[in-house]
Order: sequence, then C-alpha cells, then structure tokens
Amino acid sequence: MDNTYFYKDKPIFGLDVGFSTLKAMQISPDHNQRLVNGYGVASYDPKAIVDGVIVDPEAIAKAAHEMFTKNLVGDITTRRVNITIPAARTFTRNMTLPKLANKDLADAVRLEAELYIPVPIDELYIDYSVVRRSDKDIDLLAVVVPKKIVDSYMQLARLLGLEVVSIESTISAAGRLFVQAERNDVPTVLIDFGTLSADVTIYDQSLVVTGTVRGGGDSYTHLIADALNVTKQEAHIIKTKYGLGVSKKQKQITAALTPLLEQLVKEIRRMIRYYEERGNTDKKINQVVTMGGGANMPGLSEYLTNSLRLAVRMCDPWQHMEFHHLTPPNSVEKSMYVTVAGCALMNPKEAFVE
Repeated sequence: MDNTYFYKDKPIFGLDVGFSTLKAMQISPDHNQRLVNGYGVASYDPKAIVDGVIVDPEAIAKAAHEMFTKNLVGDITTRRVNITIPAARTFTRNMTLPKLANKDLADAVRLEAELYIPVPIDELYIDYSVVRRSDKDIDLLAVVVPKKIVDSYMQLARLLGLEVVSIESTISAAGRLFVQAERNDVPTVLIDFGTLSADVTIYDQSLVVTGTVRGGGDSYTHLIADALNVTKQEAHIIKTKYGLGVSKKQKQITAALTPLLEQLVKEIRRMIRYYEERGNTDKKINQVVTMGGGANMPGLSEYLTNSLRLAVRMCDPWQHMEFHHLTPPNSVEKSMYVTVAGCALMNPKEAFVE
C-alpha cells in the first residue's frame, strides 16, 4: 500500500530503544486493571548507536526480530508502535510567549527555538505542549530533536515492518506511567534512571520542566568497580545487592558514588527552585518518585531523602497491571520495563489532533 491509514481505536505497543537493549511491551485496558499482552527484551552491540543516531539499524533489527519471534513472553498483536527516544538526546526548554492564537504558536516556538539551540533549525523536529495559559501569556514545554536521530529510528521501524504512530522522549513515557500508577495530585519530582544518565522532571498536572543529569546505572557500576578493584560483573552484583546500604564496603561505595549523586541533587534543587519561583500558586514540591533500572539500588532513596529533605520512594507501576497467565518479570527486572510500559500505555487517540 502506498498510504498508511491509522485508526484511533486500533492497539499499539511500546518500543524502548536503549543504550544496548531493546524492550517491547503491549498493554490493553481491562476494566480497572491494565492487561499485559506481551513483553520482551533483546540486547545488541552499543556501537550500533552513535551520539543518539542508529548507525547500524540492521544489527538492532536482527536482535528485535529474534525477540519478536523467539523470546517474547506472551504476544505482541499489532504492528503499530510508539517508540521512545532518550531524553538526553533531545533539547527541552520552557518558553513563555505572549498570548497567541493556536495557529500562530508553531511559528512562535520555532523562532524561539532558533535562539537557544546550537543546531540549524532546518535540521530539527520541533514539538511542544501547553503547560499554562493566562490572559496575558502562554507557558510551553518545547521538545526539539535532531532530524537525523528521528530519521534513524524511522529507518529501524521500516526494517521491522512497523507503523510508527508516535515518537516520544523517555521521560514523557515515564511520566505517563507515573500518572496512571501513583498519587499524582501533588507537585512531584520524577527521576528516571537510565543506563548512562538520569532524566529529571517536575510533574504538576503535566510535565512542567525537564532536564538530564550525567550518570546512570552503568556509571554507578563502573565507579564501584574502580573503587573496589573488582570486575564490572562483580560491581553490578554489589550495586544491586548492597548499593549505598549497610555493608563492609559502604564507606568506599558511598565515597565513589557521591560526586555523581551530588550532581543529581544539585539539578533537582535547581529545578525545584525554578518551579517554585515561577509558579503562580503557593504549591510546593511534595514528593520525589524514582523509576527506571537504577532506581532499585539499595540506599538510594534514603540518600536522596536525607539530601533533599523530601520524601523519596520508588514508583510501583505494577500494582495496577495484570499479567494473568503470563509470567511477570522478576523483582529486579521490573524496573527496567518502566519506560516501555509507559510508552505502551499511550492512548492511540493521543497521536491525533482533532
């Protein structure tokens, strides 16, 4: 067919293309629960992606084909997909513009983006969401992605025979999961720990401001390996079993991880300050919720609680999901499916503008 026709009521699945792993999940609404139809993970050489661009789509497609045909738990019943791009590879910016008609917003956002993004505007895809409107101005959250990154993901989808309904950032997907799984009626800092970085956002009825901090799960593993003079595999076991918690090596581990953790705390404080200074209400940040593969490191929530003087806890998205006859991921693996679960929860109607 020369043309692809999308229907709002047809199902989609989520596809999360990470640093060296690809994860897929399909979720269907089932009354008050959400039914997981199928999920899976595949690994590939991280050299297949350079600076966010998929340079070897055939390698990733081969891993994905192996996953879809042999290694799925359950089944993926649709070719329509919502794909995530790492938030670290996007430019995000809050904008305050004069009150404009909807038809003029896109041009105004484009002009504003030219002022702060060090890439020619013709080499970028730009999208935005309205955070707040008043009689005088409009607050927006703009997301800008280099075309070469998005186009490389589209090439991968074509190799897999998939129909791309939407492409979104990882923090956007994680935010959707938070909304559907947690108490979200209070201003919240969300931290999504990835492999190489942590995405931080403030959620207050929508994503208000986002940022990315260097240092993810692999970064912590390497620091522990260097500090204790052990292999990366041994360091990973130590990180997941003991982390920052009580152990014979607690002081050494804490000292090794403190520089990265202090950067994270600094960025969180900056974003809280931004939110509270720009807000038009007396609302304060009430909680911090962590998610992603690195969030389950023992002692991490306690460290952040002590540093920020705010309640910090892990997101528990699985309380409202049902696996029925499927074997769910184990307790360690569950955290790595957070982003793709949020991606899979996108309502197909979100991809269409009325």
